[in-house]
Amino acid sequence: MTLRHLLLLPLLLCLHLSAWAHKASDSYLVVHAKGAAITAQWDIAVRDIDFAIGLDTDGNGEVTWGELRTRQADIAAWALSRLEVKRGGLCPLQLSGLQVDEHTDGAYAVLHLNGNCPDQAGAMGLRYRLLFDLDSLHRGLLRASVDGTTHTTVLSPTSGELQFGAEAVSRLQQFKQYLVEGIWHIWIGFDHILFLLSLLLPAVLVFSGTHGGGTHGQWRGADRFGQAWKEVLWVVTSFTVAHSITLSLAALGLVSLPSRLVESAIALSVVLAAANNVWPVVAHQRWVVAFCFGLIHGFGFASVLAELGLPTDALALSLLGFNLGVEVGQMAIVAGFLPVAFALRHTVFYRKGVFIWGSLLTMLVAALWLVERAFDIKLITGVGF
Repeated sequence: MTLRHLLLLPLLLCLHLSAWAHKASDSYLVVHAKGAAITAQWDIAVRDIDFAIGLDTDGNGEVTWGELRTRQADIAAWALSRLEVKRGGLCPLQLSGLQVDEHTDGAYAVLHLNGNCPDQAGAMGLRYRLLFDLDSLHRGLLRASVDGTTHTTVLSPTSGELQFGAEAVSRLQQFKQYLVEGIWHIWIGFDHILFLLSLLLPAVLVFSGTHGGGTHGQWRGADRFGQAWKEVLWVVTSFTVAHSITLSLAALGLVSLPSRLVESAIALSVVLAAANNVWPVVAHQRWVVAFCFGLIHGFGFASVLAELGLPTDALALSLLGFNLGVEVGQMAIVAGFLPVAFALRHTVFYRKGVFIWGSLLTMLVAALWLVERAFDIKLITGVGF
């Protein structure tokens, strides 16, 4: 792959994201094992169920509650064929109820499950393979309680089969779990990635314009890599500090904002960051932009922890692990992007094709997200109830 192909990745990413409102496919599974009894709640995106087994019978681009309810038996059979719980043997599960709930990225079918296991004690095994055959990026966010001991993890194609004991998880294990989850959720938080890329695109350039920025002037390639790296360090550090503040406040329940407001503000931040590349207003202190909007992005990260649940015995350590994971995920993006961007900084391909047109395309995608989130509508595909 050539340098130019690598620099085209942000553009291709924008095109790929135009059909997604926020993130890759997730489901949320909560399992309680108490003695031989098993109860569970499984939230699966309606769009994922429609993709897997087809729910839109009239072909109007929307899935209604009637269409969902009519296929209740098929949904249960499909989902339960991809989930196994064991305790002394297989614990047969059955659907006890079906509801619909709204998450930040749309409507989810809520499956209430129950069953009984052969044994009342011992480790609980779980095998999860929902959608892995259709979407390798799909993940399951699991919270499992085994006789009062809570475990949280992310289920992937390589970690879809696990065992959970009734013994407490060590703090080191909890730290590692949340570290991995922080890395994963910056990589699937596409609006967070586009915001970061919007701030990284001009890092290898220098704006020559009016005092304090202004709209008159032009971008040219930076003279030294150290100059670009310093700019990136300021931006990433400011973003990390800001989102860590609000993530911690929200995850600890000290501050709470409406989900629609947070998601809309995140989309707006991407629009403004990308627009600032095309029509520079803040051209020399982008770390200020990163910090201000990073405060909003922190509330977005908090929604992930709300779904996972923070262990009460290691709140600070789990928050630290998640924040460090987000930072590691960000630095991986920087490490892959910055050297290539610096090598091409003087070319018309970068300054026009990647920087200007990439920023314009990012604005378009983020504007689509903003309208969808602010007005709760689907501009591409719809789920109606």
